[in-house]
Amino acid sequence: MTTNAHATGRRAVKAVIPAAGLATRFLPATKAVPKELLPVVDRPVLQYIVEEAAAAGITDVLLVTGRGKTSMVDHFDRRPDIEQRLEEKGDLKRLAAVRRTSELADIYTCRQGEPLGLGHAVGTAASHVGDNAFAVLLGDEFVEQDKPLLPAMLDLQARTGGIVLAFMEVKPEETSRYGIASVAPSDLGEDIVQVTGLVEKPSPEEAPSNLAVLGRYILPASIFEAIDNTKPGNGGEIQLTDAMFQLLQDGVPVHGIIYRGHRYDTGMPLGYLQAVVQLASERADIGEEFRTWLAAFVAGGSSVAGGKKG
Repeated sequence: MTTNAHATGRRAVKAVIPAAGLATRFLPATKAVPKELLPVVDRPVLQYIVEEAAAAGITDVLLVTGRGKTSMVDHFDRRPDIEQRLEEKGDLKRLAAVRRTSELADIYTCRQGEPLGLGHAVGTAASHVGDNAFAVLLGDEFVEQDKPLLPAMLDLQARTGGIVLAFMEVKPEETSRYGIASVAPSDLGEDIVQVTGLVEKPSPEEAPSNLAVLGRYILPASIFEAIDNTKPGNGGEIQLTDAMFQLLQDGVPVHGIIYRGHRYDTGMPLGYLQAVVQLASERADIGEEFRTWLAAFVAGGSSVAGGKKG
């Protein structure tokens, strides 16, 4: 095991976003457009995630990409032509929004040549991350902007030097859809638990708790050695859960924070549509008009959409 496995005191400032998947559930839309760039109202899913990281003090984001996904990097580049046009039109609000994408964080990329599992994707970040702790943010989940999750996770990892996971409480009948944690009480704070094990998609009868793993991890650099030592599982994939379990067995502390806010899961068409509707409904600029139309539509009224141009 690497010597920095229990290093404490240094808050992670880098994040890794695995985003090399094929997104087959969204085909044919994702044949040419990465799933991570599908819009939720007027921002792509990936931007919500990078904004979440930036708001927590993360200044360095590595996108683990695959074939046909270079447009994800393009989204965070400057576009002087668009900026000039908006400036000439006096559209300063949209100008600021466009410029902000290039100011959120330093964006880097590396390629995952084959989709060999989440553990393999994280492992490709080793040379970029170095010897420091880092965050992993899955590319199809984000949380409420005014109820952040990452700051508490980063602070806890800096205290413990181990692994920090995020959990949400689910109904017993839903445990077979998630990784479920077995936990013990912790004296580190409210809604913080000590993790003693992880079970992948257990039946309600076999689930050790109702705490499901969210797509947010804060990991020590020792995870890379554990990934190297992890054998492929089902489908020839290297699972991050197996590498984390190795560290747990080696005595690395693993804690979890139970998240009480709302998590948007855009990895499936239904969850994606739910996120679009909920966030559109909450918007100050279009929310009231959208809610009025939506209520009429659900009640069986006119399905003809209207809206202002611009």
